[in-house]
Amino acid sequence: MKIDAGIIARDAREAGPSAKALEEAGYDGAYTFEGPHDPFLPLVTAAMATKKIELITSIAVAFSRNPMILANLGYDLNLISEGRFILGLGSQIRPHITKRFSMPWSKPAERMKEMIAAIRSIWSCWQDGTKLDFKGEFYTHTLMTPFFNPGPNPHGLPKIYVAAVGPLMTRVVAESADGLLVHPFHTLKYMQETTIPIVKEGLSSSTRKNTDFDLSISVMTVAGLTEESFQRSLEACKSQIAFYASTPAYKGVLESHERGDLQGKLNLLSKEGKWQEMAQLIDDELLNEIAVIAETPKEVGEIIKKRYAGKGERISPAFYSGELELASAVMEELKN
Repeated sequence: MKIDAGIIARDAREAGPSAKALEEAGYDGAYTFEGPHDPFLPLVTAAMATKKIELITSIAVAFSRNPMILANLGYDLNLISEGRFILGLGSQIRPHITKRFSMPWSKPAERMKEMIAAIRSIWSCWQDGTKLDFKGEFYTHTLMTPFFNPGPNPHGLPKIYVAAVGPLMTRVVAESADGLLVHPFHTLKYMQETTIPIVKEGLSSSTRKNTDFDLSISVMTVAGLTEESFQRSLEACKSQIAFYASTPAYKGVLESHERGDLQGKLNLLSKEGKWQEMAQLIDDELLNEIAVIAETPKEVGEIIKKRYAGKGERISPAFYSGELELASAVMEELKN
């Protein structure tokens, strides 16, 4: 199992040193996410500062962009990193796509499947010289003049991973992508009883084998090198869980633990802007089902190995304390 960690950086300028530190600590991959900053720009400096660590967007919001833009970004980052880039995408939820990004929203699972096919069609045009003639329900790409064609990438093309929680999106990912980014808002019970069986069904309906598909598991991790950083990590994690749990599309995770009524309560509070009150509704039982809670890096490593050994191809502890030294210390335990 490969082990990834988030690039801890306030902006793209700090991403290079952070990624280099993760590489030196022994991590296999370093990822960014779509938050206060763009997820792609930091990977440019990360690629230039490292030599072997894989670089991943986990995630970049797919529906705020179009297939041509994502094809360009994926191609160029794989070129700059010399074949070390993985294009990780996620759908986001309707209010953010329509109200924050001012982009259309409809049939997210079907749109994602078509987006993946469109990106691959564009890449095929560049890499193999095929005629660009993609016509779908959501996207149409039929024009590619020589001036805009970068030609074959000497380092090949990146894999495409997609995040999913619900059954429809999970099946689409298994049918069309190279890997599933298991959403950090999951529990072991939900993953084993819902996610993995759907992935197996999706793979069986395609021509691929399980060995052609990666399961990358993101794990919310509460830890800190000091009591202050531990508490900061704890509060940040509870807030993140509350945000995810307020989303109707993620209700299935709560329902698998007979906590489905919590989603409606959190959703109502989110519409009222009561973000602090939302976090207070995440009790210790639910917190421990979703996140890894540990006092020391050693305990973090022990819990992750016990909970996730043999469950996937990649594991990504998501640290909330903002301490790069913590990520290095946890890696030492995971290697043992």
